[in-house]
Amino acid sequence: MVWFLPLIIFGGLLYPPVGYAVFVMMLFFLVLSYFKGRLWCSRFCPRGSFLDLVLSQASLKRKIPRLFLKGWFRWVAFAFFIGFFIFRLVTVEKTFFTIGFVFIQMCLLSTFIAIALGIFTRERAWCVICPMGTLQGKIGSLKVRKK
Repeated sequence: MVWFLPLIIFGGLLYPPVGYAVFVMMLFFLVLSYFKGRLWCSRFCPRGSFLDLVLSQASLKRKIPRLFLKGWFRWVAFAFFIGFFIFRLVTVEKTFFTIGFVFIQMCLLSTFIAIALGIFTRERAWCVICPMGTLQGKIGSLKVRKK
């Protein structure tokens, strides 16, 4: 899956409707998270694969800041990203291309943050505060478990 992140980013920069693939993946894996929790994060996330295989070579391997591990901080990060995403959707011209590009922008922004965090701490530091992971964890916890 490591090849999928650059494919989405560079493909989306050249042809913004590729961003709709990000949207479809998000929807699919949010539904899947009800049944399988954060399975996407641990096994299929293209950014996670990139961080594991590429960024792990450049990471300083320092402790992840304790602040990142706090639930309220994860939800603040989630609110920031959702707020920025909504802001971008509201402020762009409503065309097929520009809306697709908003998804690419969000992918780029989160990837840049993931790389910065991964270099200065651990390669998967982003995963601790990832908005998708936060939401998937919450959705996964809603399922009524049989005893």
